[in-house]
Amino acid sequence: MATNWPSNYHLTLSYSEANEKYRGKVLEYANKHGANIAVVFRDKNSIPDTFLDRQVIDGDRDDLRFLDPKNVVVALYAKGKAKKDTSGFVVS
Repeated sequence: MATNWPSNYHLTLSYSEANEKYRGKVLEYANKHGANIAVVFRDKNSIPDTFLDRQVIDGDRDDLRFLDPKNVVVALYAKGKAKKDTSGFVVS
């Protein structure tokens, strides 16, 4: 994955436990480059204060990801069909 992004470019990676290789690549890149990680949790009540040794912020508050602090987990909660997901995409 490229790392020479323009200075006004912001990247938030999408986390999933459905595929161990993908999960590993996301964590490797995020830890090496300080990228944020979006994680879908089962519901609002299951969102922890920290996850993956990172502070968790409320990603459903707004869509302004470029304003998020660096090295955080952006928590989203499952909606629609994702509420019943058992693939590993939604974290319980």
